[in-house]
Order: sequence, then structure tokens, then C-alpha cells
Amino acid sequence: MQCVELNPVGNFDPWEQEKIDELLHQKITESLSNRLVFENESVKLWDLHLAPGERIPFRRHSTNYGWVCPTGGLVITRYGNGKIDMFKINPGDTEYFENRGKDYVNDLENIGEHPVCISILEYKETKKNNKVEFCD
Repeated sequence: MQCVELNPVGNFDPWEQEKIDELLHQKITESLSNRLVFENESVKLWDLHLAPGERIPFRRHSTNYGWVCPTGGLVITRYGNGKIDMFKINPGDTEYFENRGKDYVNDLENIGEHPVCISILEYKETKKNNKVEFCD
């Protein structure tokens, strides 16, 4: 996977006004995709498909998760802090993020010519014997 920073943290000048309005005024969901495939007490499995030009709105991330992208693709992501990155994802690329306790917000848009498919495994917090444990 290759990443190019298109815009630095704190600079909203090149942002489209509709994206700023969405970030400031719309409810930001904590779901990692629009399609939940499986859920139990430990994990959620999400399936994300983006057609060329398709975008998922801003999402809030506060759990740990990993993903795999079998298709590869070209995507852009805007972060709640103003930063914008472009990623060239190769087929089979994987990534893991530790977001527990953080308030991380971003969107994702397919700017390539082919569909992008990503499978996301989200790790839930579980409680056992009155102690909080994390499933990592």
C-alpha cells in the first residue's frame, strides 16, 4: 500500500463546503461499513464495497480493527482533523489499527476505475468476571 498526503492536518481550505458541513452538522456513525456480515460477543465482520466514485460518509473509530482488501484500488480519505490522504491499495493488502480510546474520524471514497472491496474485522470490548478485557 502506498500513501500520499494531499493536505496537512489543520488545513480545511481545499475542502468542499459540503464535506465540512457533513463533518460539523451530521450524525457521525460508529459503524465501519454499511454492511454488517457477522457479529458475536467478541468481533464484528464488516463488508465494504465501493463502486468507482462511491463514498462512505464520515465514520467515528473507537475500536481496534483490521482489514484486508482482495481487490486493491485507489481511494482518498478525509480525516476529521483536516488531513487528506490518497492510498493506492494492492490486492491482498492488510492493515491493523489500534483506535480503542481514541476519537478518530474519516470518510473513504473510491477515486479509481474499478470497485474496491474491503473486509473489516472489528474487535469488541468484552467483560469477564467483572473485569474489562479486550479481544485483540
